[in-house]
Amino acid sequence: MDLNFSVFQEPRGVMRIFHFVFAILSFATTTDFTGHMTVACPEFASFTHSYNYPFNITFLTSVANTTCIASLNVNFSSDAKFFVCTGVLAMLYSIAIIIVYLKFDDLYRKNENVPLTDFILSVFLSILWLSSSAAWANGLAGIKSTTSNPMFSEDCKKLNCTTSTGSFSALNISIIVGFLNFFLWASNLWFLYKETKFFAKPPNPDA
Repeated sequence: MDLNFSVFQEPRGVMRIFHFVFAILSFATTTDFTGHMTVACPEFASFTHSYNYPFNITFLTSVANTTCIASLNVNFSSDAKFFVCTGVLAMLYSIAIIIVYLKFDDLYRKNENVPLTDFILSVFLSILWLSSSAAWANGLAGIKSTTSNPMFSEDCKKLNCTTSTGSFSALNISIIVGFLNFFLWASNLWFLYKETKFFAKPPNPDA
């Protein structure tokens, strides 16, 4: 079986490796995250609630030994799932097109529909990265805001109960990587466009 590894000396081949790696990084940092929020009332026991992907955060509880009732009912799963789904699709497509580059490079170069399809699907995934990263950035802002300010009963205010949250650095990284993925996919479009029939190739001097 002949494999054409020379494609990885071309920009389109090198970029696919970056696409694969950063797609995994984007959804892995999101799905592996576990957040914590703690409700603490001075001189009384505190309450800690953990949450994770897909970030449908719901709880209703009274802080131990107090009449303080804290509650939260927010759902950011659509934004998170959109982002993770984009990452998974990008990873799978990167694997598929790398196989095409390696095993079917002659078909890629001789059949004008193959590079055109590659270009169109890459445009689509670039748009998905931009829209899903923006949606997830908005969702994360909502998570930070709501977990820092749950619904408190009046007794909580009388007891001076406060809320603290854990670090969101992993999710911040996921958003940065998401927009980086958009940049990587969008910047690769020029190299893919050059492979399509619409790019004016120089005439063959031997013709």
